[in-house]
Amino acid sequence: MKKIYLCAISNISSGNCSEDCSFCTQSAYNNADIKKYKEKDINTIVNEALLAKQNRATGFCLVSAGKGLNDKKVEFVCKAALAVSSKVNDLNLIACNGTATKEQLKELKKCGIKSYNHNLETSKEYYPNICSTHSWDERYKTCLNIKEVGLKLCAGGIFGLGESENDRESFLNSLKELSPNSIPLNFFHPNPALPLENKIFDMQQALHWIEKVSLALPNSRIMVAGGREITFKDKWPEIFKYGANSIVIGNYLTTKGNQAKEDIKAITALGYEIADSCK
Repeated sequence: MKKIYLCAISNISSGNCSEDCSFCTQSAYNNADIKKYKEKDINTIVNEALLAKQNRATGFCLVSAGKGLNDKKVEFVCKAALAVSSKVNDLNLIACNGTATKEQLKELKKCGIKSYNHNLETSKEYYPNICSTHSWDERYKTCLNIKEVGLKLCAGGIFGLGESENDRESFLNSLKELSPNSIPLNFFHPNPALPLENKIFDMQQALHWIEKVSLALPNSRIMVAGGREITFKDKWPEIFKYGANSIVIGNYLTTKGNQAKEDIKAITALGYEIADSCK
């Protein structure tokens, strides 16, 4: 029986990001109407982790806005990770805090972080079209750092940013080089504040690329993350037939997700088993 892995995320530091990523509502350049705060209350983060566990998530990701880690952010992520670990058992803690050095990643590892998520977003060639304040190479280097310090690498990207088929092939080749443990595939969620075309990615194309990535990286977990609800609508369970075996449950960083209980009901109705561990 196919196992489906559930992951929940917590936006622990939202908005006011200094980077100009054209797909992101958290960028200060885009002035989107979202909640903005520097540090979420630790007790709130712990309660979100408890809810994630209750909703059968095996992974819980601590996500912060901004280009990357600094001393203050490392300290805050560690504080949150230790607080969650003290209250919630058997939950794989993931950090997603931008570019990171090996020294910073080692500190997170000491505090109980098991995986680190840093997406390539798109191809190296297309990246300058969606961000000018940092380079794709910095992102790739962070992914290498993650692997070198012994953390599990979670790295994927976003479809529907205006990239070409050649860009998607190049992006896939870069993923093959990295061979991540988990690959989150996101599909652009339009927002009027963003400079990109207000267009939802085609569902058949999305299924095609889920299948293509899963076949190219058979040992990686294929997660369908942001944009699942608007891209696939009520046909989202189709993703499992095309190689996906993981989803994000609950809300995303700045957008609403499905009710977790409804996703769980849909998965079990199809005869899939919900994993109780990330191992």
